[in-house]
Amino acid sequence: MASFQKRGKTWQYIVSNKGNQIRKGGFRTKKEAQVAAGEVEANLLRGIVSNLKEEPFAWYFKEWIDLYKKNIKGQTKYHYGRSLEIVEEYFKDTPLQKITRQDYQGFINDYGSTRSKETVEKLNYHCRACIRDAVEDMIIPFDFTRKVTLTWKIQAKRSEEKHLSYYESKALFKEVVNRLDKGLGYYILLLALSTGMRFGEMVGLTRKDFNFEDSTINIEKTWGYAKNSPEGFGPTKNDESIRVIKVNKFTMDTFEQLFITTPTNNFDLVFYSQASKYKVISNANVNKLLNKVLDDLKIKKLNLHGLRHTHASVLLYGGESNQKVSMNYVSERLGHKDVETTWKTYSHILDEMREKDEEETISIFENMFV
Repeated sequence: MASFQKRGKTWQYIVSNKGNQIRKGGFRTKKEAQVAAGEVEANLLRGIVSNLKEEPFAWYFKEWIDLYKKNIKGQTKYHYGRSLEIVEEYFKDTPLQKITRQDYQGFINDYGSTRSKETVEKLNYHCRACIRDAVEDMIIPFDFTRKVTLTWKIQAKRSEEKHLSYYESKALFKEVVNRLDKGLGYYILLLALSTGMRFGEMVGLTRKDFNFEDSTINIEKTWGYAKNSPEGFGPTKNDESIRVIKVNKFTMDTFEQLFITTPTNNFDLVFYSQASKYKVISNANVNKLLNKVLDDLKIKKLNLHGLRHTHASVLLYGGESNQKVSMNYVSERLGHKDVETTWKTYSHILDEMREKDEEETISIFENMFV
């Protein structure tokens, strides 16, 4: 049962809940206080303790990331930070308690008007996880992200458009090698093609990570190269991303020669750039270089991450000699959390390989019975 008190010119209510008292004042009339108290009591009957201090969505989202996503790393951390920026920009100081399903649908519609399906799905995934915990913690009475309709404008790239074919990658490799004397950016393109490493992993490499006797590279750290990245050296995306990979002799010899002919720096970084705010060559500039080369070769545009997919695709398909490698090895080489991630990412390749394997199976037995 609620009680009411007049304090100066305003009214407050007091609602008892299991020995605790919920108070709120500042109401102009007793009637306003009674209505507000009624809502609190109704929520208590539903098992919801009203959070009387209104919290902006963006503020709660940040607190939630800091608390529940403390161990996320690298690009995953960047994406959560980006989602937070989007929420801040749209909702500003709007409290969680005042956001309706219609408000959230409008938010998704607005964001999706210039985005692809994948990008909208990622934002919604982050927001939904946050809001579900807000409901679980009894901060809000319902999940306003539930049954949202995802909308988007830009058609996502088909799987086959996210990587180059074997022959396209071979042409790119040759052209990149021809341009190595034009700058450090071409060395990172060579490394991306040869190893499938993530950009953050490549710019986090130091000279000590190269073992020229064994032709291996030790991958155990990253470097912050973007706004929401940790400053300087940072952890890899997950524990499985810490790995040592074999690299072809030509690429290793190329980097060994680079180290001989160029000075080192205070961080011992391979891809150091004194002119850069982040002290390494920028992802944007490398992407520009990549697409300039692709354009000259009359090959479709691709971003740098696409070279990671290209590397995996070449390994799974096999080159000219059809020397395919196992899915487990590709998963380990790319530093995926588990092999299931690899299966999901490259399912389109597996479908094509299955068709090819079926044809070869039929051919084997047809030849057997001739």
